[in-house]
Amino acid sequence: MIDAKIIDIEVQDIRFPTSLQHHGSDAMHTDPDYSCAYVTIKTNTEYEGYGLTFTLGRGTEIVVLACKSLFKIIKNHTTKEIYTNFASVWRKLTCDTQLRWIGPEKGVIHLATAAIVNALWDLWARIEGKPVWKLLTDMSPEQLVSTIDFRYIRDIVTEQEAIEMLEKNTVHKKIKELMLRENGFPAYTTQVGWLGYSDQQVEDLCKSFLDRGFQAFKIKVGQNLDDDIRRCEMIRKVIGYENKLMLDANQVWEVEQAIEWMKKLTKYKPLWIEEPTSPDDIFGHSQIKDALKNYNIGIASGEMCANRVIFKQFLMFGLDFCQIDSARIGGINEILAVYFMAKKLKVPVCPHAGGVGLCEMVQHLQMWDYICLSQTTENRMIEYVDQQHEHFENSVHVRNAYYMPPLSSGYSTKLKNECIVEYAYPEGNYWKSHETK
Repeated sequence: MIDAKIIDIEVQDIRFPTSLQHHGSDAMHTDPDYSCAYVTIKTNTEYEGYGLTFTLGRGTEIVVLACKSLFKIIKNHTTKEIYTNFASVWRKLTCDTQLRWIGPEKGVIHLATAAIVNALWDLWARIEGKPVWKLLTDMSPEQLVSTIDFRYIRDIVTEQEAIEMLEKNTVHKKIKELMLRENGFPAYTTQVGWLGYSDQQVEDLCKSFLDRGFQAFKIKVGQNLDDDIRRCEMIRKVIGYENKLMLDANQVWEVEQAIEWMKKLTKYKPLWIEEPTSPDDIFGHSQIKDALKNYNIGIASGEMCANRVIFKQFLMFGLDFCQIDSARIGGINEILAVYFMAKKLKVPVCPHAGGVGLCEMVQHLQMWDYICLSQTTENRMIEYVDQQHEHFENSVHVRNAYYMPPLSSGYSTKLKNECIVEYAYPEGNYWKSHETK
């Protein structure tokens, strides 16, 4: 492997004015401007690594500062030092004796960790000349497990158990990879159901995505019960009951409110209700899960889960579907830990995606899981939102509602230069000519 020295970092605040058309709007986040803290790790070679963490506009500048503070921990280290001791490096990033105080392993500091770690994985894959999913797939069980910090989760899954899970499936890896390359991985869409969209927009989008082969649709709920009933009724008329419908409340309900609200929507046979209450309320999620199980409505959550320790508890008590997010917890290393816990506890992973770069990144993780760990698509889908992909050099390729595996080196996270020139905040061309928020 090329041994490159990490010498510098560039961190940029990139914002898109999605609030103008209500893209991304839900009951809790009514005016999001999809944004990211975008990291470029520079080395003393021609190789660079590109990573990001997703935000909703205001506050991105805080994540940018956190990225710059964390970078000092890896500056002047070589890629060989990092990648042969990745779990230790990850722990140094998350356990700096002073910076961890403003976490630990949560909030802004952990979002910044994710951006840097994502850039490090992108750099590794570029050096190896592989997409990240292939880099992960080609690792030996021991090498892959060595990248993960198992502290605080060994009561659920140990390093040896994780190695054994991977070894058990080694014989099937080649055929699974061939099947993935031919067929792709199933997607569902949330693009049809933003809360700020008109009924006509929703109906037209449902028809459009049906024509594109989609068989699973998610809509936002939770602001007004009568509106939710009307929209669910309309959507079921368009997509029928042979297709899947999921609902997402984005944390707006109290526990009892969630139960009562959802009972009014059972006739529309949703597969799951997502984030029905506070994303930190494990006990509340378990109560809602118990109340709705007789209606065959599952509980999905995880996009705002702070770290693997909180995921451990959710997987034990409160989830039917695990929704890892590629930019919420501490990058690939920590996300892999969640996959192993989910496998041990028999909870299918259906990743959250849709924000800036989330679809691009999370496809790699789910494809690795399919080839090496779960080896099935049963009860598993990747979220798909049809926006911001045009800004990436290697954007997602969805064919007939299936994510097709990316073939270019890296984590699919490099933005086009013209995107940065236009949407960097506040100096980009767009923001200089528009009133900033």
